Amino acid sequence: MVDVIGGLYPILCRFIMKTHHWLLVMSLVGCRAESVAPVAKPDPVSSVLTIDLDKLPSYAPVYPPHYTPAVRGTDNTPASNPVTDIGATLGRVLFYDTQLSRNRTVSCATCHVQSVGFSDTRIRSVGFEGGLTGAHSMRLTNTRFFANGTMFWDRRSPNLEDQATKPIQDPLEMGFDAAHGGMGAVIGRMGDLTYYPPLFKAAFGDPAITEDRIQRALAQFVRSMVSVNSAFDSGLASVGGNLGADFPNYTTQQNLGKRLFLTPASPASTGAAGCASCHVPPTFALSAGSRGNGLDLNQTTVFKSPSLKSVALDGAFMHDGRFSTLHQVVRHYNTGIQAGPSLDNRLRGAPGPDGSQPLRLNLSEAQIDALVAFMQTLTDEPLRTDPKFSDPFIRD
Repeated sequence: MVDVIGGLYPILCRFIMKTHHWLLVMSLVGCRAESVAPVAKPDPVSSVLTIDLDKLPSYAPVYPPHYTPAVRGTDNTPASNPVTDIGATLGRVLFYDTQLSRNRTVSCATCHVQSVGFSDTRIRSVGFEGGLTGAHSMRLTNTRFFANGTMFWDRRSPNLEDQATKPIQDPLEMGFDAAHGGMGAVIGRMGDLTYYPPLFKAAFGDPAITEDRIQRALAQFVRSMVSVNSAFDSGLASVGGNLGADFPNYTTQQNLGKRLFLTPASPASTGAAGCASCHVPPTFALSAGSRGNGLDLNQTTVFKSPSLKSVALDGAFMHDGRFSTLHQVVRHYNTGIQAGPSLDNRLRGAPGPDGSQPLRLNLSEAQIDALVAFMQTLTDEPLRTDPKFSDPFIRD
């Protein structure tokens, strides 16, 4: 009997250690502390996230030679918020965290999906309570190269930092509008999540969570989504950066589409589309001074366009997702541009009785097909699968 009790003694002590008043109970039954192994405390980061703070991936882009100093000069990264590995890592966690929506169901990544160029195949994305967003989800690839720096389709945010927390506070998107506590409620919730204090301390020197720091980290992550590995990039590298040369990795049709894309268009031109005057290679980000594209008659809003990198992965096009194929997009520029006060001068054609008429490209169906074939070469396959841009949460 003594031997049985002796065998049970360490087990009993371990059980007592897990009770709320274990010190008192141990003293009453005479348990020896040295007989009980200490319980290891789970790491607040690695127990929730697939992130090792001692082995962070690099978020600094490795630019090919055709990303020249002039190209990199279009970078809208402010000196006050350079991209760092830990800052972008924190941004990645924020980007995928459903805790940042009111009912914990959606995140930034719900509407900006890595595998489709950080956009959404739906015309309108689904918000936290099932409502539809007000606009199509904008692709985020190469966001850092829109030199103008303004964000959203209607350019209402002056920079990416300001834009970063607007979806969290949107009543349809993530739900923390003013009526539901705004960013104060979000920050209060984040303070109760064990993984955020060590991440903020690593990124900013102390564990304080603020909206400014959330904005800076999210902006760093988005700016790190740089596309340099499409078939276009490979082709341009193979001809020493000569945009006008035929690319050896392209088909005849794709090279024709590239020539159409690059050749400036005018009212008298044929065999030219002039797309590159607004969507500037090699980043294919919108040129800083671009205006409207004539979607609707008498349009006054000057809409922004995302970079065309990985455009073929998208499921809808324009701010309202009105076009479902790239062929429809090209046909708009071919014959559908409408006059209005916001129309870009490069899309104005010959003068008419009521002023300049919208440009007509006069492309054939074969040329339209070639332009689409070229745009399909802008897809960056490595970027859509790169683990450092994937969901870092350990999901059940």
